[in-house]
Amino acid sequence: MLAMPTGIVTGASRGLGLALARALDEGGWRLIVDARGGDALEAATAGLQNVTAIAGDVADPAHRRALVDAAGDRIDLVVNNASLLGPSPQPALADYPLETLRDVYEANVIAPLALLRLALPRMPDGAAVLDITSDAGVEAYEGWGGYGSSKAALEQLTAILAAEHPGLRVYWVDPGDMNTQMQQDAFPGEDVSDRPPPAESVPGLLALIGGSLASGRYQARELAQVAP
Repeated sequence: MLAMPTGIVTGASRGLGLALARALDEGGWRLIVDARGGDALEAATAGLQNVTAIAGDVADPAHRRALVDAAGDRIDLVVNNASLLGPSPQPALADYPLETLRDVYEANVIAPLALLRLALPRMPDGAAVLDITSDAGVEAYEGWGGYGSSKAALEQLTAILAAEHPGLRVYWVDPGDMNTQMQQDAFPGEDVSDRPPPAESVPGLLALIGGSLASGRYQARELAQVAP
């Protein structure tokens, strides 16, 4: 009997991370998931069958080590989904508090790389990395200098990892606008209920995880439209 594939999904107490964790759990994956809020994470994952939930901050080295150790000797998937928006409303880049900017980069750039550095020795050829990015990492949106530049850095970092690890499938994926708490935080006072639910982006992520597409940048909802 083949062993159950094992994956790590960060930021899984709500939004896209939770929607993906539910789909992977249903698909027979063993998952290690995290989020900063322990109570929310426990409640969100209570009904999942093969999920180990570990509360903590991906910016914490000890927490990252706990995630990888819980996964065991073989890791087939790492999804870097946890992310930090920064101040809301977003300040102009010239006025952005530098200490806060460091925190955003620590969560959105340094932590994903640090987690992967721990996981890579346990990832066999053909394993997948999904780093969740944003159109703000490509387009220069006024007021999005902190979050957007951190996602741009994550994209380039992931592209270099793809070049350096040709045996892995390394993806940086834009899920598109979604009706999530982060989206609401990014647009305080606005109604974001017209945005699609995170579940609409999940089929595209599953197409990458379960398929054989070349490493690269993808838009999840475009993939979802062509997924079988």
